[in-house]
Amino acid sequence: MGLEIYYVDGQTPLSEEELEGLTIPSITTRKELDEFEQFNIEKAIQWTIGKKIKSEDLLSETFIKGLHKRMYGEVWKWAGSFRNSEKNLGIKSFLIPVQFKQLLDDAKFWYDNNTYSPDEMAVRFKHELVSIHCFPNGNGRHSRLMADLIMEKLYGEPFFSWGSSDLVKENDKRRAYINAVKKADNHDIQDLISFAKS
Repeated sequence: MGLEIYYVDGQTPLSEEELEGLTIPSITTRKELDEFEQFNIEKAIQWTIGKKIKSEDLLSETFIKGLHKRMYGEVWKWAGSFRNSEKNLGIKSFLIPVQFKQLLDDAKFWYDNNTYSPDEMAVRFKHELVSIHCFPNGNGRHSRLMADLIMEKLYGEPFFSWGSSDLVKENDKRRAYINAVKKADNHDIQDLISFAKS
């Protein structure tokens, strides 16, 4: 029996090929998958604690792909690799490298020139990153951790609270988060900044 996944609003379905990238064949339910992924993510967060990371390293393709691999590499073979399939969210896969490079250039400019407050810079980066949807899955959690690391490593501020909720599960907090992301898609970032701090 293979992995049976149901998707909640805003989640990205995996292709058959991507599902074959599961490294733990005993996982058969969404609940088990979420537990293994969460354990892997917690190990990635532990890896960041106390680590000094310069802006040019944090805002680099090597670090961002490496972080995704650390977050999901024990569960998915494709962790840390840009997707090559089309999704219900994000840009066309062949555009990812160019758009991603543009985002990194923009983010370095924002940081170097204090274009935005720390909160806004981190949340704008998170939103642009999740909009590109670089990876087959895990983009929301990865982009939120990137925003948290921007806050901590670049600005010396604490991680965001992101509604103090598990945003993977279908609930009111997830709906509020998805609504804030959709508003940000229409160039209104304030609700997403407020949600990040809630």
